[in-house]
Amino acid sequence: ENPVKVPLLLHSRVEERLSRKECSQLAVDCQCCRTLSLTMSRSSSRLGYKAAFMFWSLVPFIAASEDVKEGVSKVQEADKLPHESQLRLREVVFVIQSQRNSFHVQRAERLQADLLLQTEELRESPPPILLLHTLSDSQGDWSILPSLPYFSSHFGKNSSWIMFLEEETNVKLEKLLSVLKKFVRRKEWFLGKPLHDDESTIIHHYAFAENPSSFKYPDFSAGWALSIPLINRLANKVQQEPLKSDFTIDLKHEVALYIWDEGKGPRLTAVPELCTLPENSPTAQHCATTVSMHSPLCGEPVKREDIFVAVKTCKKFHLERVSVVKKTWEKQASRLEYYSDHADPSIPTINLGVPNTDRGHCGKTFAILSRYVSSTVPKTDWLLIVDDDTLISLPRLQALLSCYDPREPVCLGERYGYGLGQGGYSYITGGGGMVFSREAVHRLLASGCKCYSNDAPDDMVVGMCLNAVQIPVTHSPLFHQARPEDYARDFLAHQIPISFHKHWNIDPVAVFNKWLNDSDSSAERLSTRLKEEL
Repeated sequence: ENPVKVPLLLHSRVEERLSRKECSQLAVDCQCCRTLSLTMSRSSSRLGYKAAFMFWSLVPFIAASEDVKEGVSKVQEADKLPHESQLRLREVVFVIQSQRNSFHVQRAERLQADLLLQTEELRESPPPILLLHTLSDSQGDWSILPSLPYFSSHFGKNSSWIMFLEEETNVKLEKLLSVLKKFVRRKEWFLGKPLHDDESTIIHHYAFAENPSSFKYPDFSAGWALSIPLINRLANKVQQEPLKSDFTIDLKHEVALYIWDEGKGPRLTAVPELCTLPENSPTAQHCATTVSMHSPLCGEPVKREDIFVAVKTCKKFHLERVSVVKKTWEKQASRLEYYSDHADPSIPTINLGVPNTDRGHCGKTFAILSRYVSSTVPKTDWLLIVDDDTLISLPRLQALLSCYDPREPVCLGERYGYGLGQGGYSYITGGGGMVFSREAVHRLLASGCKCYSNDAPDDMVVGMCLNAVQIPVTHSPLFHQARPEDYARDFLAHQIPISFHKHWNIDPVAVFNKWLNDSDSSAERLSTRLKEEL
């Protein structure tokens, strides 16, 4: 229909697949088509001669048309051919988002072994399987973006996909491979299970405030994938332009924002086969990935007497906030003290001699750390420091701590990062609760690291100190710095959360009873109710 376009198409795409003779013949035939069209238009005034001319001219035209159709067919075939359907497992690089703590290393290695076993059963060449925490000594590797140049330089030529998995992600390799084959890997792809915000939220810096649900970001638990062309372009960008954000708060949202790049890059493509359903769910038969519930239990839960709980408060919040702690989770604690700027025997609170500050509270936190290792308080394996507006389930924390060795230096909670692209540090955000093993507290204090002021941000200063003595912070997604409504509902649906933070615009007692109180409903019933609400 448009013979001029075909030689251009041939020049750019078919020539790779056709012989010179075939290309030349197709080009000649297309030129005949164009000549015929021009001749017919000029001869419209000579009706007698035109009929005979058109009849004989149509013979090469028809022949040329058939050749052009054949050429276009070969163009389409050439577009498909670079073996999309022949994707091999060895072309998929698996990156397990592992952590340095021994419990998490074991989980990551278990997933790695399972992937290799499936590979053997499929009789495929084994794919590269990387544990993220082993790629370098940098504590910023968990934030993914600084590692993109590494992925590009090592796998940018001979691989097709980078598939990211969390430790609790279950994978069916054969199904996953069939899913990836659906996508033309020469293009830029960002694949995952989409999450969205129902309302603008502080943890996402109130992004897309006019329409929060319009922006989709991946649920890491389901696994997510980047095609190599996208990896290579992003790696160049990371190397040429410093990462803009100082803080890493919700990594999955920030990765999606970086890739989207205000419309210059691809948005997340939803893949229904990437799931966060339990592996044994009857509705998970189509899934290439499933997820283990976020409630590890590695033996008997830690005893209540083995956790010392420190609640930070101040005089102005004794009535408003401390009363909520007493109505909700205080009775779950065996050893608990309230630390304030005012001693109130009716609570009771203890004045540590540190003046209250409107922000930071570093002086108070370090005073708590020192008190914990003194003979003033009972000796326990674990220290939990929370704010007076933290809502927490201590029984769930006891179960989680069964997986950690208190003889190791452990600092556990919701992990944030500061300046990770420029050699910064990670820290446990204080509002969701900071958990320390006794060994971690001893090493931290022995380092001589101190607050530079009483109102310095305590969680960040602790993070700097831990980084200085090379104690990794350990992330658990079960701790939450914000309220339940600040997180995607589908994200919380496959969790049994341990904590939330802030009383702003909520009924904190009702939130505790719905999300954290196991006295009248089991964790399994809570999970079922959340899924029904979705």
